[in-house]
Amino acid sequence: MITTATIPVFDVCALRKQFPVLEREVKGKPLIYLDNAATSQKPAVVIDALVQYYTGYNANIHRGIHTLAEEATAAFEATRETARHFIHAAGREEIIFTRGTTEGINLVAYTWGRANVGKGDEIIISAMEHHSNIVPWQIVCEEKGAQLKVIPVDDAGELIMEAYEKLLSDKTRLVAITHVSNALGTVNPVKQMIRLAHKAGALVLVDGAQSTVHLDIDVQDMDCDFFVCSAHKLYGPTGVGVLYGKKHVLEAMPVFQGGGEMIKEVTFEKTTYNELPYKYEAGTPNIADTIAFKTALDFIEQTGKEQIRQHEHELLQYATAALETIPGLKIIGRAKEKTSLVSFVIDKVHPQDIGILLDNKGIAVRTGHHCAQPLMQRYGIPGTIRASFAAYNTKEEIDELLLGLEKSIKLLV
Repeated sequence: MITTATIPVFDVCALRKQFPVLEREVKGKPLIYLDNAATSQKPAVVIDALVQYYTGYNANIHRGIHTLAEEATAAFEATRETARHFIHAAGREEIIFTRGTTEGINLVAYTWGRANVGKGDEIIISAMEHHSNIVPWQIVCEEKGAQLKVIPVDDAGELIMEAYEKLLSDKTRLVAITHVSNALGTVNPVKQMIRLAHKAGALVLVDGAQSTVHLDIDVQDMDCDFFVCSAHKLYGPTGVGVLYGKKHVLEAMPVFQGGGEMIKEVTFEKTTYNELPYKYEAGTPNIADTIAFKTALDFIEQTGKEQIRQHEHELLQYATAALETIPGLKIIGRAKEKTSLVSFVIDKVHPQDIGILLDNKGIAVRTGHHCAQPLMQRYGIPGTIRASFAAYNTKEEIDELLLGLEKSIKLLV
């Protein structure tokens, strides 16, 4: 929930100085980075954490007894505890490190899905899902003879909850739903949806790729069975993510990959698997980036999530009002609850052409279907132009976006 309380101190100028990439120019113009829904930029402390690991204590983790291995293990496991606290999981054994949101969803589909979904069963997703929360469930349904059901979206970009309730039945095994749409910014009522799904006897996976950086996450209060997110959208490195699962659910699931840390004991006759969370962490993990992920989470906490959220909400309101003054521009997605993201189309102009012209002015936006092709088909468009805001963005940058759009439209129309 966005609050309207005035935040007394949020120095965006000082904050920007912590992000080295914001000092650079693109095609002779100062960089204006408005593609934060794809990935956020990294503060210097995160980059420093990566360098410190490789220059100070690079070693493989968990089984070494020498000093470097113990230091690396301690730093790696410290991230697990910080991530647990960040999403309010009950225990560290419920925090599984993955390569990102996509791998987290695929892990659940491959293990829990193959073990628990059968012929005639149903899995429910929504029309606003990222491809990563569509395709893994399609694969499971095709393999098991199950059905994929889709919650429709209305013109404003909100889920039609009456339709969702009608889709739920004793055949529903899982609801896999995005917390926040990457294409529209819509915040979905996941707590209500989880309550309804549980009432029908189904488990729920929440895709938190777009929500974790903006919203307060409490997986216990939410009561989701699985929650997934990516470090690189949280000012952290790429290639790291978290899969949260309720302990008893994770313990009952089959293993995902074999080898390395997921092993307790191996003979040629039988293998015993490790305890949680290592049961699902085969092989040498992404140690350096996982360690730097803690620094990113600490950066958010120290900056103040509520302060960031208030700043981003002001940017969203400012950008929305400004974009509406451009003739022929239509905003796609007007949900009552949104994060700091605006998707729009412009009459007689292809989104990609706008993206290229804005890039010539140093402005980075995302154009296309945003890995949500069914959602674009719902609105009868090939794609949108998407501007997404982070803690370091400013109203002056939005003014430059407006100027860039107006000049681009004059050239193209």
